Amino acid sequence: MTTRSRKMKLGTLLLAVSLALAAGCSSSAGNAGLNDTNSPGSSAASTGSPSGDASPSVPASSSPEASSEPAPSSSAVVAPKGPATALRLADEKTGWAGGQGWIARTDDGGQSWNVQYSQPYEVMQIFALNERQVWATLDAGNAGGLKLVRSTDGGGSWNEVGEVPNRGYLHFRSDKEGFAGNAVTNDGGATWSALRTPESLVGDVYFHDSNNGWAVRGGKDKFEFLHSADGGKSWKTVMSRKWNGELANAIIRSTGKDDAWIELIGDTGMTQTSYSVFHTINGGGSWTPVLAKNNAGSGPAPGFEADGKGDKANEGPGNSPGALYVVNPQTAIMGGQCLACDAPNTVAETTDGGKSWKVSKQEFPGYGQQLIAATDAKHIWLLTTDATEPSVLYITSDGGENWKKVYSFAVAD
Repeated sequence: MTTRSRKMKLGTLLLAVSLALAAGCSSSAGNAGLNDTNSPGSSAASTGSPSGDASPSVPASSSPEASSEPAPSSSAVVAPKGPATALRLADEKTGWAGGQGWIARTDDGGQSWNVQYSQPYEVMQIFALNERQVWATLDAGNAGGLKLVRSTDGGGSWNEVGEVPNRGYLHFRSDKEGFAGNAVTNDGGATWSALRTPESLVGDVYFHDSNNGWAVRGGKDKFEFLHSADGGKSWKTVMSRKWNGELANAIIRSTGKDDAWIELIGDTGMTQTSYSVFHTINGGGSWTPVLAKNNAGSGPAPGFEADGKGDKANEGPGNSPGALYVVNPQTAIMGGQCLACDAPNTVAETTDGGKSWKVSKQEFPGYGQQLIAATDAKHIWLLTTDATEPSVLYITSDGGENWKKVYSFAVAD
């Protein structure tokens, strides 16, 4: 072989080795870049997790420098912080809660929550017509009224629509017609007008629709239930009952034009408050006393005598009233509280219009406001609050036979 031939063969071998080395380096660089992008600890893959007992797990990172904070993305989950002040369900999986400065939504039965709206005010009430149309009232310090915000896309965006002129129970019958106390709106909450009401009322009036309204009037040694069938133009006394005490408040709920549940709050003493609940299913033609709670410290339940004489009623849960939530004319949930007890909160339910009540065997902690929501007789949510401890959500899917703690709202910083 000539010298020239040997040099040409050596050059060919060197070129082949160089090309192989270059290809190997290129392949290694590509794999390294792919692993960095998809590693669990990278900002591209980590979306964060809401705090709480049942929050979804996040894969552990192999990088010691990985951040646990949510990635800066519009889809990042932001967990609510601070005590809850409002609760409402659209169905057994979907609902909203509100607190000091936030409104959050859940789509997995309360196991995780995502803040959809942030503002500096306390949320007073939330009402969901369905999973897309929802309203909330905010305490902005307005004299007597509340700021009203609304979403028509399930909370994806919120708009301030007006101001509710009072703090009565907010509920909507359609995307246009809604009521709060004696106020009615026909444009989704942008403007409100007042309906006529009687004098000497206890608590807020309640209009189920544009015609049918209910009210409680106090008097000397008695109280009265009133009904209007013409939008407040005229009122008729549908029940009058003797009682020597003084009513502190009256709470009214209705799920049909002939249906009304009226809770009366009596005297308070020794951390005990007496209360009673009455129910009608025929437009006030007749009333059934369904709950009565007499206490040694607070005295007899409104409408009842201390010795138990008179109409009989089931004994209410707790030694003070909690939240009242009405599902339909047959189903209602009544919360009870015992502020001197280690576990202050109890829940009772009726599925026969109040003839009988079943008190849950489980008791729950929390010395603050009690919130209840339900979709039917089986699916009930209880949210307990406390001044120093986290608000905690419990749910039952069997009408209170068994309860499960599903979420603990983080304490505000």
